[in-house]
Amino acid sequence: MPVEPLPQKEIEDRLAELPGWSLDGDRIARTYRLASHFAATAMVVHIARTQEELDHHSDLTLGYNTVSLTVHTHSAGGALTEKDFELARRVEELAPGHGAS
Repeated sequence: MPVEPLPQKEIEDRLAELPGWSLDGDRIARTYRLASHFAATAMVVHIARTQEELDHHSDLTLGYNTVSLTVHTHSAGGALTEKDFELARRVEELAPGHGAS
């Protein structure tokens, strides 16, 4: 079943429920800071597992002590969909367990 792009108002409303996330062009994005490179690496692995579970993948960047994500739905022509916000919500849930801020 194809996923439908979200209207702009719904995107804005959903972003308001995800502190730290913002629009970056046609994507939603967030950068997390962690205590160490090892902690950031562990968070990347956890995010990768979550992406596999959801069958929805972001652009994921590991820095020295940072993890950055940008998310949109390729199968919807690069638009933002429910899938993007579900992934963002799941990442928000796992981030505190890694000490991410």
